[in-house]
Amino acid sequence: MTLIKSISGIRGTIGGKPGDNLTPPDIVRFTTAFFRFLAARFPGERIRIVTGRDGRISGPLVQGLVNNTLIALGADVTDLGMSTTPTVEMAVPEEGAHAGIILTASHNPIEWNALKLLNERGEFISGADGKEVLRLADHADEAVYAPVLEIGRLEQRDYIPSHIRHILDLALVDREAIAAADLRVVVDPVNSSGSMAVPALLNALGVRHVKVIHGEPNGHFAHNPEPLADHLVDLSREVRSSGAHMGITVDPDVDRLAFVCEDGSMFGEEYTLVAVADYVLGRTPGNTVSNLSSTRALRDVTLSHGGGCRAAAVGEVNVVEMMKASNAVIGGEGNGGIIYPALHYGRDALVGIALFLSHYARTGRSMTELRKSYPAYEMTKRKVDLRPDLDVDALLIKVGEAFSGEQLDRTDGLKIDFEQGWVHLRKSNTEPIIRIYSEGPTAEIAGELSDRVLGKIQQYG
Repeated sequence: MTLIKSISGIRGTIGGKPGDNLTPPDIVRFTTAFFRFLAARFPGERIRIVTGRDGRISGPLVQGLVNNTLIALGADVTDLGMSTTPTVEMAVPEEGAHAGIILTASHNPIEWNALKLLNERGEFISGADGKEVLRLADHADEAVYAPVLEIGRLEQRDYIPSHIRHILDLALVDREAIAAADLRVVVDPVNSSGSMAVPALLNALGVRHVKVIHGEPNGHFAHNPEPLADHLVDLSREVRSSGAHMGITVDPDVDRLAFVCEDGSMFGEEYTLVAVADYVLGRTPGNTVSNLSSTRALRDVTLSHGGGCRAAAVGEVNVVEMMKASNAVIGGEGNGGIIYPALHYGRDALVGIALFLSHYARTGRSMTELRKSYPAYEMTKRKVDLRPDLDVDALLIKVGEAFSGEQLDRTDGLKIDFEQGWVHLRKSNTEPIIRIYSEGPTAEIAGELSDRVLGKIQQYG
């Protein structure tokens, strides 16, 4: 079992011993550290924090511990209950709160949960701020809790309707075109908070024919919650059998988005951002940003619209920072994460759905035709389990030396650019693994490039 403490939060498996897993003492200690960080940043102010969770079984337990710890410290809490990560991100500045805490382990399996930390803008805290929170967590005995007359207050709110209203108000969301397309859609929200948010959004967009599978928000994920082809067999089958125009799936906290075509094939989560960027750039020209593990197709589409495309280190906070620096009009990550600054700086599957459907309805093409209209690249994604004693940095240096004749980028792990494609190696921030992403013009070439690099990992590791 695992407890991972990083600059972006604390993530682990429920149960077990404190310090080794995500247990009540760990939750209280880390929540307390975040409050102390905020109290130092906003001296003399009564701290207000927005909390929300995805649909995991452990969600009520973890959120209860977080809320009550904050109240005991003297903070006021706005509890959104079961919600989505982008909804919490939007609620923080709307509520005038000092921060937010999202209780979700994103795409991780059922036994995991996490505390993700937001600043007063509803954006993930910076690396420097995260390090300070970790430092304070190591000095838990210095915390001082509030006396009885100064304990905080708890307010419960539902912000999903507000989130949807803001999406409908966006200039590029074409509700009339979507409604006129008379779409038939199948949704797989993997038994989490997307069960509430996605059908509500589709209804508001004028989609009248919506079938939901795995739609009970009970946290018993019907399949691995990461929205990859191998996990979407049920969705693919239902799209074909029902004659739907498309399938839509999101991860448990609704910040990743993937589509299934009318024939049951995968549109490809890498191409979620490509298609949305194509639509946005066609109406608001500008720059784009993705991460180093994202498809080259985004670069190709951006250049075709006269814009520039930059690649950031993996992680939402890194992409957002580069988007602001380059004044990007659209960005995100190749895992199906859409960041649309006109709404907010956070990965948001709901705004992604609205923009994608606007694009789809206006083109008049089928999903397979739309997918074929974009540059063809194929990607492979692998994982290598880490030994506890493995020096990953030293390993990546050796692997890079083995490919010194190629173009190397060490911004985030190691990316090797070959003539026909690329391979990106990086240590995961959320799991004890090395991720190996590769891309080429065909799946075979992507696989061959990945095999070449994997052989060196096995040789040196």
